[in-house]
Amino acid sequence: MKYLLLTIITLISLSGFSQQTASKTPDKQKPVLNVEASCGQCQFGLPGKSCDLAVRINGKAYFLDGVHIDSLGDAHAKDGFCNAIRKATVQGELAEGRFKASYFQLKPEIKK
Repeated sequence: MKYLLLTIITLISLSGFSQQTASKTPDKQKPVLNVEASCGQCQFGLPGKSCDLAVRINGKAYFLDGVHIDSLGDAHAKDGFCNAIRKATVQGELAEGRFKASYFQLKPEIKK
């Protein structure tokens, strides 16, 4: 059962589907921001007891609404958000101290 769940999560993340969906295409009338994305608690030092996706914009971290941390792969994998900071492009707005994403796209990792 564990492997079935992991397979489903992997397929969902590869398809770009998210339980909390941000659009797959940016709005051409709004600016696209280049940000760092990672676990807010594990990598950015935000308060909380669970692992939640966050973005860092101009050096300040905000929890992210619109994309779930596990919809993009296993957050606790070696290269997951709890262990790595990734580059992303986003659109949305800051509201109530959180970034509400209308668009989120991870940039490809550069293999060394």
